[in-house]
Amino acid sequence: MNDLLKGINVFLVGMMGTGKTTVGNLLARQLGYSFVDTDEVVEKTTGKTINQIFADEGEENFRQIESEVLSQVAAHTRLTVATGGGLVLRRFNWSYLHHGIVIWLDAPVDVLIARLQNDTTRPLLQNDNPAQALQTLLDQRKSLYAEADLHIRISANDTPEQIVSRIIAEIPDVLK
Repeated sequence: MNDLLKGINVFLVGMMGTGKTTVGNLLARQLGYSFVDTDEVVEKTTGKTINQIFADEGEENFRQIESEVLSQVAAHTRLTVATGGGLVLRRFNWSYLHHGIVIWLDAPVDVLIARLQNDTTRPLLQNDNPAQALQTLLDQRKSLYAEADLHIRISANDTPEQIVSRIIAEIPDVLK
């Protein structure tokens, strides 16, 4: 697989709760790559949580910081990168994503709700109807996620290991 990839980065995109960080870590190990989570880098760089950035500076400033982080990360090779769910919203970010393989982890909203119901770290879900908020976000982003090179559908029963196996099995088709 490493020879096939020739060191190009693998970017995971998709909604919050799809498992980009968990799957990304496992995938990186399988590929012999390093793992980077852009949300973690944003937090380390700014010294603030994503919730704090949203509260203090707003979503637009967060998206700008996220783009800057992506540009720095994309300058490296042999990385598996878990991106923030909204990173695809800025067209400019695709100029970095297209230098690697983009994999869309796609889970239905009911699966996302089950995974995120007790998660207070998601600023876009801090409202009375998180399921509706997730559905609205997914509707806004679906056509952008669909630009990924590889679309991996996830069900409630899929383990991270099964998802990684499917990704590894399907990467060669993308590279042809």
